[in-house]
Amino acid sequence: MPPLLYLVRHAEGQHNVNVRNAVHIMDATLTENGKTQCRQLQESFAYHDTIDLVLSSPLRRAIQTTVLSFGPALSRQDVPYLVIPKAQEVSGLTCDIGHSKQELNEKLPELFAGETLQFDLSKINFDAVEEGWNSKACCDFGSGYWAPYKSKVTQRAADLRSWLFQRAEAHILLVTHGAFLHYLTEDWTGDDPVRGTAYLNCEVRLFEFTPTSTEQEAHIVETPWSRELRGASLPEQDPHVLSELKSLESGDLRRDV
Repeated sequence: MPPLLYLVRHAEGQHNVNVRNAVHIMDATLTENGKTQCRQLQESFAYHDTIDLVLSSPLRRAIQTTVLSFGPALSRQDVPYLVIPKAQEVSGLTCDIGHSKQELNEKLPELFAGETLQFDLSKINFDAVEEGWNSKACCDFGSGYWAPYKSKVTQRAADLRSWLFQRAEAHILLVTHGAFLHYLTEDWTGDDPVRGTAYLNCEVRLFEFTPTSTEQEAHIVETPWSRELRGASLPEQDPHVLSELKSLESGDLRRDV
């Protein structure tokens, strides 16, 4: 049976509250408020003992959110943590350009300085962080797999769904990004430019694969329980994701608009 997916948007990043200035910070990290959001999520999340596999984008704010929010799950010896480049954010803005595998490994302790962690950071598996995953910063934007174009991001999301569909784990948690979540779920509800992304920082939604999904073409839908739980509340406006969603109109996700 295909896994149940727990999809999480990262906590508040520097670029979410100061989009005019912090959008130019490479691989933006969490604010202090974002770290507080992670601690609150850790306390409220009821499935630490259920999760079989933890995944995140390689962008630092996603790694921080994963470590600070899901320590109880990751403290279980049988729960792996894989970093997956396919789950990175969609745009070519500087704040969405990540670091190489070597840089991530070297800078990892700095991200959690002063924090009390529930597992050893050596557990984080960066094997899938291939060379060039952050190549959105290169001059040739048109041809690469990681290029910030709608067609490329759509393919990346489809590939990730197919990969997830084939996993043996029953309950998979993925920490990713507001704009990419719309591509991954193929659900654009709430992408009104007035409000930005439909996903709140640290929001968790549950998705299941459709009955007709296959290894070649997999699709997911939010569970009725998840929709009922979050109700009809509307998310706050997020200026960073707002800029990304506006850039979708031209098909070019590089621009700071």
